[in-house]
Amino acid sequence: MKIKYNRLSTLHQSGNRFSADSTKYDLVLLDRVSGTVPFAEREKAKVLIKLVEEKKVSEIYVEELSRLGRNTGNVISTLAWLDSYKINVVVRNLGLQSRPNNKKNKIWEIITATLSSLYSMELENIKERTSVGRMVYVQSGGKLGRPYNSNESNSTFLKKKRSQDIIKYLERGMSYNEVAKLVGCSTKTIAKVKKIMFATG
Repeated sequence: MKIKYNRLSTLHQSGNRFSADSTKYDLVLLDRVSGTVPFAEREKAKVLIKLVEEKKVSEIYVEELSRLGRNTGNVISTLAWLDSYKINVVVRNLGLQSRPNNKKNKIWEIITATLSSLYSMELENIKERTSVGRMVYVQSGGKLGRPYNSNESNSTFLKKKRSQDIIKYLERGMSYNEVAKLVGCSTKTIAKVKKIMFATG
């Protein structure tokens, strides 16, 4: 089988650019999860792992190496595991293959190890910038979290225009990322709306 595996960050990405891929696959799997979550712990990755272990997979395609993860050790171990089954991994944005024509690519390990290290460093930089930003905000007098005595009832929350828009788009079957883009909110807000809808429905 030829399988396409995608991973999207639940908060920051949409799947639009992946839909531009016109290559024909036997199966397309999509996980909406942070790249910090180990590959083996992802819902769709577990499906892929089972197929690999059953020796039903010949090629796996990813848009970028970071789709497999942002932890260097986890990415390298995942690639090594796939190689043990002699699976050809294709990284589309680089035009790079691990086993073209079923022969081990000599530069594959060097390039993948370097790139996965860069992705890991990028993630750490993002975390550091976020942490520094919060610290500066607090030192400047800002307060994190909801203001004191600002809690609102579920009924009031659902009556807000933004909540009503979210409900409308969810009822149309749109994904969290699509709704977030249209409404201009985070997927956490959408999840909150949906949770309250079920609780009050």
